[in-house]
Amino acid sequence: MRERVISYSFFFLGLMLFGFANAIAVKVKYLGLHPWEVLNVAMFQKFGFTIGTWSALIGLFFVAISWFVNRKYINIGTFLNALLIGPFMDLFLWLDFLPAATNTLLDYINLACSVIIGGIAGGLYVAGGVGAGPRDGFMMTVSERTRLSVSHSRILVESIILLIGYLMGGPVFVATFFYTFIMSPIFQVTLRFFRKLRMQLIEERVKV
Repeated sequence: MRERVISYSFFFLGLMLFGFANAIAVKVKYLGLHPWEVLNVAMFQKFGFTIGTWSALIGLFFVAISWFVNRKYINIGTFLNALLIGPFMDLFLWLDFLPAATNTLLDYINLACSVIIGGIAGGLYVAGGVGAGPRDGFMMTVSERTRLSVSHSRILVESIILLIGYLMGGPVFVATFFYTFIMSPIFQVTLRFFRKLRMQLIEERVKV
């Protein structure tokens, strides 16, 4: 029971931080967004609703695809990931306390904070061990079906998503191409750290 509490605490805190990071990025979206957010914003601009709503709908869409193609990457964490990150982002945008774009150096600082927080958040929620996100699960499925490496599958899928988002008028700029190169290393480092921390917390509680 205690192990589950620790795992879900890591997971939900990570999802909340990821939503927070996305909200910061949306405020300075003219600098470019992560490919998935480019698509979410493009859908929002074209069809309405909220950016977070489209994040959830697109996430559930990829859950549905993975469900029929390869279910082994789908569990409760996959659905929670799809359903919560978008609403968390909408909540932070609705609270309206994040700095708006100023077309100055401050915007680049905000973007850097978004990338760093997003990388930390990804490592945190994955370290919880509750389950992979819908997009990650889909890319793992693509990797298995095409025999491409996971990194090559990610590049392939995100390039297609980016192209679709761009053609629909999503915000693509120089920062879009930095996300993978900067966020992924942060994710890898923090994932190892939080996994170790999680195990230490579990072991300490067991001893107690």
